[in-house]
Amino acid sequence: MTTQVSNSSLQEAQQALADFENSTAVSAWPYLDKRQVIAEMRSRLSDPFQVNQGGQPFCGPASILFEFVRKQPLRYVQICRSLFETGSFQGKTRQIEASPQLRQSQGRLRMSQADWMVLATWRESENLIFPVQPDEPNIIRNLAGITKPWEMVGWTREILGYANVKNTITYIFGEVHALNEAASIIDSGGVVFALITAEGLLDNGTPPLLPCPNHWVSLLGNMSIQKRQLFRNSGHVSLDLYTWGSKKHIDKTEAHFEDYFWGIVTGWE
Repeated sequence: MTTQVSNSSLQEAQQALADFENSTAVSAWPYLDKRQVIAEMRSRLSDPFQVNQGGQPFCGPASILFEFVRKQPLRYVQICRSLFETGSFQGKTRQIEASPQLRQSQGRLRMSQADWMVLATWRESENLIFPVQPDEPNIIRNLAGITKPWEMVGWTREILGYANVKNTITYIFGEVHALNEAASIIDSGGVVFALITAEGLLDNGTPPLLPCPNHWVSLLGNMSIQKRQLFRNSGHVSLDLYTWGSKKHIDKTEAHFEDYFWGIVTGWE
């Protein structure tokens, strides 16, 4: 797998999308609008940064979907079509199916229909207790949407198809080493997903006094790690990442970064 998708791969994906658009198969999702789903898929093929979890707690699967669209556009179209027409798709080792209850869901999705169909299905496939429904109370939706590291490992294997997958925990130490490893994997065409405290690193709120891991992002590269050997944790860290439908640049002191960075899940060939 490579970081850049060839023009021929995009053309194959666009042709597959046109075939899907012309298909007369009955939808397995009665409350989704096929024209809107197709239009949203087309926009994501043109710009994977259009993938967006919106107002749903789907940061983990959204990061997976972002990498999926930009690295495997044809497979993305094939999975979406299979989900839309049959309610299921074949992963690397198992069939993944949206429940009848999920396919009947309606109301305010808080996100695009195309992303909802895929992300909700992936999220539901890992849930044993909490249902995935768009209009559940916030506490239920947030509990249903929590993504654990082992689920990111599973999706990186099952959806993205990487042969080598690793979970690296940095709760106590090892942040800089993990970033160096991440940079190497990204350069080789692999993927890196990071678990962070959103309020601490994304500048979208007051950093909490007691940091906790609460958000998954996809690391994009452009990493700079400047160390000062005389003083511990006195360096500087900067990098690019994907989250919430956009590319963001992080530029923090080493000490600040380490307070809100909890680990990475990597996949490579």
